[in-house]
Amino acid sequence: MFCKKSSMTILLCLPLLLASRLSAGEPTPQPVIVHSEIIRQPASVPSAHASTLVETDNGLLAAWFGGPYERHPDVSIYTSRYVDGQWSNPVMVADGVQNESQRFPCWNPVLFKRDNGDLILYYKVGPSPSTWWGEYKISTDEGETWSPMKTIPRGCLGPIKNKPVIIPGGKILYPTSIEVVGKWNVYMEMSDQDLTNWEKIEIDNNGFDAIQPSVLFHNDGALQILCRSKNNTVVESWSHDNGKTWSPLMATELPNNNSGIDAVTLSSGLQLIIYNPITSGRNKLAIAGSYDGKAWEKLIDLEDEPEGEFSYPAMIQDKHGNVHITYTYQREQIKYVQLKF
Repeated sequence: MFCKKSSMTILLCLPLLLASRLSAGEPTPQPVIVHSEIIRQPASVPSAHASTLVETDNGLLAAWFGGPYERHPDVSIYTSRYVDGQWSNPVMVADGVQNESQRFPCWNPVLFKRDNGDLILYYKVGPSPSTWWGEYKISTDEGETWSPMKTIPRGCLGPIKNKPVIIPGGKILYPTSIEVVGKWNVYMEMSDQDLTNWEKIEIDNNGFDAIQPSVLFHNDGALQILCRSKNNTVVESWSHDNGKTWSPLMATELPNNNSGIDAVTLSSGLQLIIYNPITSGRNKLAIAGSYDGKAWEKLIDLEDEPEGEFSYPAMIQDKHGNVHITYTYQREQIKYVQLKF
């Protein structure tokens, strides 16, 4: 099976001047940290990075890649369960073993729950981001056990860092990108929920070097992606036809340090982005909010240190309205934070 390209018509860029309730005098939401802790790592895994989160029927499930250091062949995918206020001991659930003599590192797991309740663990395997390919496993028991590995159809990669979403009509929309020497490029993919009928949707990157988009939903039916870039700013694109076509990438008012972000639409309609609010370094991590996806206001600092690394965040809202976050802490561990709004 091959990933096929869909036809698209480039949309005109949306006007920059959209009314925002945050900027129109309404009370600014005030998130409160109600819990934070470091998820314990196995002693044999000194480095952890690129975490992901999903809500299960009895708590949370987190995953990340860990090993001696990024790109080492022993780097594998680990998971931990958060049940009754405690994180379980991490377990390895996927590796890059090809045969008895060849093994590649794993990268960037992404957890997702489809409508039938199954969990899907997407991840990458390969020597580098320019040569990796997409694999996935499925769990029918809340992440306790996983199916054998399956490979995403050639030409598609699946979600690169941030969670996919289900769009009207029931298809899965994947925020994805490629990193090749001299060029980064954002695009989207779609598949049916049984992970068949993959297709690739091109986006005009408009001169930006961008990767790792996140998807937001707006009340008028529009979809928005926010992306990491090499251009000192978070960049965006919009769709008004359920992800079939997208506007050219444009700069936002949000700074970016060429490090990963994540974003989520809350049940209240508030849009959140978690990001490093700087253009160099990874020593600060914050959350900003917006109602229109254009005018953003920083709501809370999660980390603000003279030096260090706090990066590659993941963020979800649970069925009770709580916001859950994980992120890389000093490139050695994964930190968990719970917020209430």
